[in-house]
Amino acid sequence: MAELRRRAALSGAPEREHGLIVCENLVRIYQTEGVEVQALQGLDLSVADGEMIAVIGASGSGKSTLLGILSGQDVPTAGAAEVAGYDLLAMKRRDRLAYRRGTVGFVWQQTARNLLPYLTAVENVMLPMAYGGLPRKDRRARAEELLDLLGIAHVRDRNPSRISGGEQQRVAIAVAVANRPKVLLADEPTGELDTATSEDIFAALRRANAELGVTVVIVTHDALVSEQVQRTVRIRNGRTATEVLRRLATSEEGVEELTSEEYAVLDRNGRLQLPGDFTDRLQMRRRVRLALEADHIGVWPDTKAGPTAEQEGEL
Repeated sequence: MAELRRRAALSGAPEREHGLIVCENLVRIYQTEGVEVQALQGLDLSVADGEMIAVIGASGSGKSTLLGILSGQDVPTAGAAEVAGYDLLAMKRRDRLAYRRGTVGFVWQQTARNLLPYLTAVENVMLPMAYGGLPRKDRRARAEELLDLLGIAHVRDRNPSRISGGEQQRVAIAVAVANRPKVLLADEPTGELDTATSEDIFAALRRANAELGVTVVIVTHDALVSEQVQRTVRIRNGRTATEVLRRLATSEEGVEELTSEEYAVLDRNGRLQLPGDFTDRLQMRRRVRLALEADHIGVWPDTKAGPTAEQEGEL
């Protein structure tokens, strides 16, 4: 990736984004029964070291494909993707194995999928440390430390069948961060849990983010999850469409309050996706009218009737 940046600078092309996770113009094409499906269509994403973000989108938007690529389980078709210095398009098999063992941790939606049923909670957390090469005498101490950090030290000697779904997911988070990864990826981590238990899971993710310094990316279809993080990235049609940023601001009365602002994501070619509820309300179709003002760009519906289907066929 450093060589690509050097070439881009020499050619006069725009410098790449900086971050622990950087995806630019990411494309993933699948062949299904002779039909070509574009799951990602030029997606851009940048995540800073230490951030905790949510990636949301409807079913089929491409968010699960993105998660598969970031976790090293899938390979992009084209574009650029880098995580903690690893080029995800150029990784060799050995590098990919090392990446999945030590650079990224993963939490599945299905609680039963995260843990081995015949091991206790503490043994589940110790297991990835064995693959990571941590001396045996240090594994249990670190496992117990993580379980205590996440508020579940009391279940350390229980098998998964003897602990609740929420406790299982917190054990799964401990497993995912056991080898001190740079990035923790969570796929719908609260999808099978009730609201109160979901709060416990997000508290555990925030604690891992704040106290362990791990960068957290949560993928979900639930927009309410976005309220748990400072930045939400929405994917639509295989591309990043909008971002919502949340900040603490001080009101005129001197009271701190959480504010949120929505932004459209502008790619390097000047393309953006306007939110669907905006365009639907103003009946924007096919094209819009633009005007460059002193400090902004005006966007209005095209009030002139477009060509008919017959006219389009003649053009």
